[in-house]
This record gives sequence, C-alpha cells and structure tokens, in this order.
Amino acid sequence: MASKKNILLLFDRPREPVFIAKGSKKAVFSVPNEYLADKYKPLGVALTNRFGEDADERIDVKKISIPPFGEILELSRDENFSLFIPKHRRIAGRLIDIFLGMRNVDDLVSVAVYARDRVNPYLFNYALSVAILHRPDTQDVDLPSFIESFPDKYVDAKVFAQAREQATVVPEGSRPPIEIPKDYTASDLEEEHRLAYFREDLGINLHHWHWHLVYPFEAAREVVAKNRRGELFYYMHQQIIARYNFERLCNKLKRVTRFNDFKQAIQEAYFPKLDSLVASRSWPARVGNQRLKDLNREVDQIKQDVDDLKRWSDRIYAAIHQGSATDERGRKIELTENEGIDILGNMIESSILSPNRTFYGDMHNMGHVFISYVHDPDHRHLESFGVMGDSATAMRDPIFYRWHSYIDDIFQEYKATLPRYTENQLNFPGVTVSKVEIQVQGGSANTLNTFWQQSDVDMSRGMDFQPRGSVFVRFTHLQHQPFTYKITVKNSSNGNRKGTCRIFIAPKLDERGNPWLYRDQKNMFVELDKFTVNLKQGQNNITRASSQSSVTIPFERTFRNLDLNRPQGGEELAQFNFCGCGWPQHMLIPKGTPEGMPCQLFVMISNYEDDKVNQSTEGVCNDAGSYCGIKDKLYPDRRSMGYPFDRIPRNGVDTLQQFLTSNMRVQDVTIKFTNRTVRPKSRN
Repeated sequence: MASKKNILLLFDRPREPVFIAKGSKKAVFSVPNEYLADKYKPLGVALTNRFGEDADERIDVKKISIPPFGEILELSRDENFSLFIPKHRRIAGRLIDIFLGMRNVDDLVSVAVYARDRVNPYLFNYALSVAILHRPDTQDVDLPSFIESFPDKYVDAKVFAQAREQATVVPEGSRPPIEIPKDYTASDLEEEHRLAYFREDLGINLHHWHWHLVYPFEAAREVVAKNRRGELFYYMHQQIIARYNFERLCNKLKRVTRFNDFKQAIQEAYFPKLDSLVASRSWPARVGNQRLKDLNREVDQIKQDVDDLKRWSDRIYAAIHQGSATDERGRKIELTENEGIDILGNMIESSILSPNRTFYGDMHNMGHVFISYVHDPDHRHLESFGVMGDSATAMRDPIFYRWHSYIDDIFQEYKATLPRYTENQLNFPGVTVSKVEIQVQGGSANTLNTFWQQSDVDMSRGMDFQPRGSVFVRFTHLQHQPFTYKITVKNSSNGNRKGTCRIFIAPKLDERGNPWLYRDQKNMFVELDKFTVNLKQGQNNITRASSQSSVTIPFERTFRNLDLNRPQGGEELAQFNFCGCGWPQHMLIPKGTPEGMPCQLFVMISNYEDDKVNQSTEGVCNDAGSYCGIKDKLYPDRRSMGYPFDRIPRNGVDTLQQFLTSNMRVQDVTIKFTNRTVRPKSRN
C-alpha cells in the first residue's frame, strides 16, 4: 500500500518540481536523471543531494519504458485546461489511457513521475484522478479534494497574497483563518448577484467538477460507458436548473431566461475575481451585452461557426420528432420510450458515446466554448477562456444556467413526445400516504429554517514555493437546520409490501404569485430523497433524517482533508472516492425568504417491484446515488430519472392536486430564512 499512497504525493503543490519534498512527512522521490524535465537534467545529482538531505522518506522510482506522449505535451504548463475544448478533451483521453495502461502501481508511479513536470498541471491532475478512480488496483487510494490542489479555482484572488504573508510570518498553529467576504464578485446593483451564494458556493462547484471526473467525456470506452450515463447527464443538470430557479424565486427574481438565440447579446456580465496560479493570469471577465462570434483560434485547433450550434440543434430536434437518430453508417437508432433519453444525452453532451458526432455535433460542450471565448474569439489578444470553459468554475457564471436551461428545453421537448403516465403507472394499489410532516428540533412543524454558516478549508497543498504548514480560508455558505420527515402510510393489502419513498419539494407559487399549472410546476420539483421502505399490513410510521438524503454528501466529504478521519483502505475507501460526487448537504434546502417561502412537499410511495434493480448494493456508498449513480453498479432505480415528474401529465390534469393518486401526498411547508451567521468552533 505504501507505493499506492505515494501517488497522492504527486497531487501536492502542483507547480513545484517532483523532486522537492512532498507531504507532511517530507517524502522525496528519487527520480532517475532521464525522468527529470530537460531544464533540470544538468543539475540532476546536485538536486538529488540538495532536496534529499532533509527527507524523512525516500521513494525510489523504477525505470520503465515510457510510452510516447506526443500531443499531450502541446498544452504548455502555464496554460489553462478545459474539458470542453475538443483538443484538450482528446489529449486528456490519451493521458488517461496511458495511466490506465500501466501494468501495476509501481509502473503507474513511474510514468506519473515522468509526466508530472512535463504535462500541464490541471491536465495531469484530471487525468491521474480519473485513472485512480477507474483502475482496479488504485480504487482504494483516497483522492484529495480538488480545492486542496487548486484553491485558485474557488477562492478570491486577494487571499493568496495574505496567505503567503501569513505562512512566512506566523508560526503554524497560530495562523487565523483568512476570511473571504460573502459578496466579493459584485454589489447589489447587479441583480444577478442575489444568487452569488448559490453560483459561487464551493461545494456546488466541487460537485460539478467531481461529476465530470466520474463521468469523463473521453477515455477508454469502459471508463466512459457507464450505466445510463446520457440520462444522468440530463437529470443531474435538470435538477441544477430546477434548484437554481427555486433560488431565484426565493430572491424575488423570475425563472432563468434560456439562451436560445445565439446571435443575441448576452446581457449579464460576470467578473470572476479569480486568478489562475498555473497560468499566472486573471480569469477573463465578460462585460455586458457581448455576442457570440465565430471562433478561429489556431492555438486551440478550433475553427467553428456560431451557426453550427443552430444546425446541430435543428438536427437534434428533427431526431426527437422523427423518433430516431441516425448513426455514422446511416442506420436508424430508435429513441425508444426508456432508452431514448440516454441516447439523446450522449448526443447532446457529447461524449465518445454519441451515435454520430459528425452530424449531431458537439452541442453542449461547444456552447460552453463559444461563451467562454466571447471576449477573444480569434485569439488576437492572446486571452484564455473564461470560467464557462472549466467544469470547476462554470457554475459561477449566470450564463451557465441560461445555457443549461436551453439544453434542458431540448430534453423536455423529447420527454413531451413520450406516452403519458397512466394512473396505473403511478398508483400503488392498497398503499395510501395519509400524513406527511416535517419536524425540526425546537421549531414549528412543517417549517424549514435556513441561515448562514462559516466554515474553514485548508488550501496549503495548493500553495507552491512557500513555507509549509496549514493555511485556512473561511467562507460563508447557506445552511439549514437538520430536520426529520414523519410519513404515515397505510397498507390495506394482504401481507407485507415493499415500496420506494420519493420526496420532492417545489415552490407553491410562480413568480407572479399565482398557483402553478402542473405542466410548469413539474419542472420545478427538486428531489430531496429516495429510499426503500418495508410496509407491514396496516399503519406504518416512517421516520427519515434529512442527513440521509440520496442526493447529498456530508460536508466532511465535500471538503475532504486527507489527514483526518479517512477510511484506511479497501472497498470502503474506493466507495469514499467515488462518492466525492454528490450535492453538498449544506445546499439541500433552498434559501427561502425572511417572511417564509410557501412550498409544497411531495411524498410518493411507488411499487418497489416496478422500481427494483437486481443487484447488491451492500457496503456500497450510495448516499448520492440520485445525482451520481453508484460505483461499478447499475443506476439504483429502474424508473426514468425524475419520475413521476419527467413527463407531461395525463389528460385532465392541470394542477398538482389533480395529478395525485392515493399513494402520493402533498404537504404545505414553509422555508424561512434568518439573516444570521453561525461561526465555526475554534480549531486550536
């Protein structure tokens, strides 16, 4: 296991050369001279002596035959890296395959040491992370949280000068956290800034980055082709849009306007206030009212017309209405009732699983690219992409939600072509949900309470060329009081039954203050939980804690500190790594309003016989299965993702009340926000 743990040292201080001591134990890699980057080769022996003197541990690196890196090295070490840019995606796939192809862990360490000072640091971190997650012999290696390696993608640029000063002057253990102001990217003059607490939340952005780590676009097919991957792309992003729209209503804003006219000016501006420590550049801002332009960036091997987005979009819509797509050989692929959404997701995203990327294009990814280069489409100013170009930062920008609202609209167009759920497909005969209540300790029933909380994150692993030791930043995020669902279910059938409890929440009123039409409200429902229940004959009282949610992961796992309370190895650790993917628990509940936001909590018990997937998930970390799936397993629910809200309603259903069957119940609840801040307990 020692050699496996050595891999993790390669994530430490990403721009410092590989031969400088790494980790808290001052481990030094004994690097063969030919593995050193060219600029260090003449100094080989001197470097080994100099940096090996104070080492507590020496790690011998075995010499192996290094595969050719070719175009992987064309992305220089001081550039930004984007999963959305086709060339970057391609070289990332090649590097992942090199790492996956190593025969054993020792060989993986050798090739990673060779690559570490040659390959772009962001690209290296991404490819090695994907490989560690997917290699059978490294799945029990604990991946560091991305924020630890690259805090610059998440934290106000001002912090780093303060951190360097503090690390140099103040002894470790006495360093107070550096506080990031809650409002540092804009003022209240900017309407969109009301949502900054959501868009710029560290946990939400880490979730988005980790999701794309678990579901890479390109690499060996077995890594990309996970169960229902295209459908999960649709559902995870649909839920993000539903949550964002919910938050907008909490802040007296209308639902997001989809970005569907590619020639129209983008009204919103975004100034990220981030610096890239790798590229030594500020992330470009986007001023108001810019328009997409044709891209001609030789440096990125991108030559693409804005009109291509419209062409691809038209072809995808045509496939939806024909009920079939066409593959590269001209064969028809039926968009069937259950599998069609998965095919469509792979087309739109588009990964290597797209049935015909030449014809249906690279819709989702190139949308990100066009927007991220809006400030310098032909590279005349030598500028890199904006935050929309990086899955770690894209959710910070208001335009992300407008773009994904358009993407979701395409999926909804497809969903509208599917047969509507009949009462029989919704009902669970003999099972009645008779009462639903939310209980909060010391609070009123059916009232959820939200507030601000401050938390600390150590960013010292990402701070190159400076004194060692922890440096903490303190940030403010939304939080809710823990609560419990109390659900009363009557089973009037003979014998015991098994069901799936599905819990969603939606705003009760639209932006005008009017009750919703069901057709609109169904897209506003946010999944809160999904779990299996055993129903004995007669009355059943189900109790479930909010912390058990099937969409979230706990705070400690979002901001994982490798040195504290980590599983020691084996399957437990493999699961832990995968499950770095998950919506942050602190953002489970929308903000609400000071006066109390009226909402509707929906609870349904569906028939487990129609939901079940025959597999064992024992010992498997599946607490965020709804948004992330389960590692090496089938998606844990046979129903369409988002069921029962994923299709237009049967005839005669105009309101939520008309939609209900006896196995469903709606409870009015209120989300009340209090503008107070809970500070963390002292670490010392």
